[in-house]
Amino acid sequence: MAPGLPGFTIVGLADTALQEARERVRGAIRNSGYEYPPRRITVNLAPAELRKSGASLDLAIALGILVGSEQVKADGRWAVLGELSLGGELRRVPGLLPMVVALAGRRVRRIIVPADGLVEARLATGVDVVGAETLSEAATLLRENRRGGARNRPPRIELAESLADRDDPAAGLAHRQGINGGPDLEEVRGQLEARRGMEIALAGGHCLVMIGPPGSGKTLLARTVPSLLPPLGDDEARMATIIASVAGTDPVRG
Repeated sequence: MAPGLPGFTIVGLADTALQEARERVRGAIRNSGYEYPPRRITVNLAPAELRKSGASLDLAIALGILVGSEQVKADGRWAVLGELSLGGELRRVPGLLPMVVALAGRRVRRIIVPADGLVEARLATGVDVVGAETLSEAATLLRENRRGGARNRPPRIELAESLADRDDPAAGLAHRQGINGGPDLEEVRGQLEARRGMEIALAGGHCLVMIGPPGSGKTLLARTVPSLLPPLGDDEARMATIIASVAGTDPVRG
């Protein structure tokens, strides 16, 4: 922040969504009860040669302006992630989990995320994640020293079979179908060569490509794949959850 004609500039190869953060940040600051400083504001996104995209930096930009204008004083080192609405509410962003995992790898220990994505963010280990619903709540968290504070145990996505399923094959089949939402291979009639090839590929952990005319059964066979695979391990479940997080289709729940 510097004296001069009022202005708001974002540098560092920001895409259109990130350039529009100027309006979201300005509206969120004013509607959260803070004063938008009439000064020359420059937001530098480093490293400069890498293209930046998305709205996950909205909260960081807004809090940086509040700290730079001395309306908020930060206590310690924080990382912040989240999209802002014009009213100051925080919104969940796609790819929240891999971003938190990456920050944990950079030895960042305290992260503020949107409250709607708190369950997803807490799947990462070795980091203290707190949620905020608004810009005002995030600013309040910055002023508080939460080092060593209580942290809920990260929820686990349980994909393994229960003991009851192992004792009762029919119950185990119903359990797998309930989780995967697809048919079992024993329900498929015909396609002996395709079934045999799919079983060999899955048993060996190989890639699989299905080629054939419409209606030949490719989709039905593909939907039976989850029932043939063993339960995911912790690392595999975490990777699958990261992919779902990046896709951003539905919120990741524990």
